[in-house]
Amino acid sequence: MNKQRGFTLIELMIVVAIIGILAAIALPAYQDYTNRAKVSEGLTLASSAKVAVTEYRVSEGGWPGSNASAGLAATISGDNVGSLTVGANGVITIMYNSDIAASPARMTLTPTNANGTITWDCGLPGSPNNLTPELVPANCR
Repeated sequence: MNKQRGFTLIELMIVVAIIGILAAIALPAYQDYTNRAKVSEGLTLASSAKVAVTEYRVSEGGWPGSNASAGLAATISGDNVGSLTVGANGVITIMYNSDIAASPARMTLTPTNANGTITWDCGLPGSPNNLTPELVPANCR
């Protein structure tokens, strides 16, 4: 009697189909994950700017209007961040490189002073932000 060894063609085709289905599901999820990581770089760079704006508010009683008045470098950028600027009323604007999503993708961080406690509101999608909801980091949703 001949003993069967190896896999049949049908068994191999089933395995290939399963791998294809898993890849079709995993690749878009992975792409969203990598884009969220790129967006998180902006928040990491903004952490020093948040400290500078907060210190300016405590010492001067108002909000800085530029990177220079906040004591920051004129240009702040990273691998995925094109620029980070402090604008009027201490609003921090993060402009992302074009490979994130919309071109140019941006997010704003707006400070609010409530009885001496400064809180930061991440700009959610919409004006003036244009990141899609799935790209906005969890602590900003």
